Amino acid sequence: MEKLVELSEQEVRIDFTLNCKCRANVRLRSLTATTPIAFKVQTSSPEKFMVNPPTGLISPLSYATFQVILKPQNHFPTTYPRSPSDNFLVKTSRFFPDSSDSTRPFSITSWFLSIPNCSTEDYKLKVVFVGPMLLHHAVSRGDCGSAKNLIKKQKSIMAELSQRESEALIRVATELANPESMVNLLLEAGLKIEARVQLDNVNYKVDSERISKGWEKLHVAAAFDRTEEVLEFVKMKKARSLDCRDNDGRTPLHVAVGKGNIKCARVLVELGADKDARSRDGRTALHRAAVNGDRRMVEMLIEMGADPTIANDRGCTPLDIARDKGHKKVSEILERGDLVITAARKGDLENLQWLLQKGATIKHRDEYGFTALHAAAIEGHKDVVQKLIESGSDFESQDREGHTPLHLAVVAGSLETVEVLVNEGADINVNTKFRATPLHMATILGYDDIAEFLISRGGFSSL
Repeated sequence: MEKLVELSEQEVRIDFTLNCKCRANVRLRSLTATTPIAFKVQTSSPEKFMVNPPTGLISPLSYATFQVILKPQNHFPTTYPRSPSDNFLVKTSRFFPDSSDSTRPFSITSWFLSIPNCSTEDYKLKVVFVGPMLLHHAVSRGDCGSAKNLIKKQKSIMAELSQRESEALIRVATELANPESMVNLLLEAGLKIEARVQLDNVNYKVDSERISKGWEKLHVAAAFDRTEEVLEFVKMKKARSLDCRDNDGRTPLHVAVGKGNIKCARVLVELGADKDARSRDGRTALHRAAVNGDRRMVEMLIEMGADPTIANDRGCTPLDIARDKGHKKVSEILERGDLVITAARKGDLENLQWLLQKGATIKHRDEYGFTALHAAAIEGHKDVVQKLIESGSDFESQDREGHTPLHLAVVAGSLETVEVLVNEGADINVNTKFRATPLHMATILGYDDIAEFLISRGGFSSL
């Protein structure tokens, strides 16, 4: 069965707070262009959770959002971040209303009961509890495993803590019977430096790391994602160089990227740090992001001009490393296919031209079968569509449901984009897998100007 919807999240992430309602949103995106999609959300723990709305309809190629609400809880979850006993089931199906009995009030819940189970496409969502309160709870119990998993699941948690929360967290850690493991965990995760000023053992940790690794102060700031400190160093000219080296030849940018500190890495690049600086083993910052499978970091570095073709001392490029590690998404980014699709979708002609000049592929498809031409067409970016066609894009390529770029230009309601595609020779009567021609879709969607144009060029409807 073809996928009907795309979920914005593969889990329901709840920022947990005691005795308060906690909410999380999940967005559903319809992947079909011809029929509405009905959805129904069920929970394994109705005594704890509410869903609003629990049912609904999604228009073709549109969106719907439902909210998961955790009722106020007076105790902490027994396990976190993953909650093994709490799950959600999202049932979806193409919606074909039964018009045989118009006297009965319509109900999506009743409609789902009337259709066979085999006709639904179901998605299971796990529940994950995160947030500062749970981190503080884990630290106070000395539970390094839960604290580590929370930090891994919510990478931004340290950056989001206030100074007071950070100070409270490190003080609780230092009061444990055996504080070293927990303190080191929090430091390595990037706890803010201000929270450590008064703590001798913590300062010793930072100082010893600086000495053993040959770090400058800028390396330390980069390691703990201290962007304000980086800016201050540069402004006051306290940093000897943005590209100062440690014992392994790593610059502060290497360190920030290796730690996953994307905010600080971006600031360093914007200030003029060498994006392609090589450490002693020949690795660039992009190599380190590829090793970690850090998709967002790789995207940022590529967008800011990092060179993905540089090889390390073993002759491996970042793409080679990503492939070897099995980081599929990162590999696709390094091939620049995803970036081309993103530029096309945004209508960013300048960036698209730069990517094409760098040899980016226009044949890449996303998980739904969309090419860059599909992405530009469904947004009605006629200039981008024209550029992609001139660059050799296949305007007869079909996505997983059989839509060509012409079908999607019709869905966008963009007559100009439709005209570009037809004038370039696109098949005007091509069918989707559900036997819908462009004219059929224009008629269904009420785009009279597009329908008239298609008819004038010999289009016919599959109605």
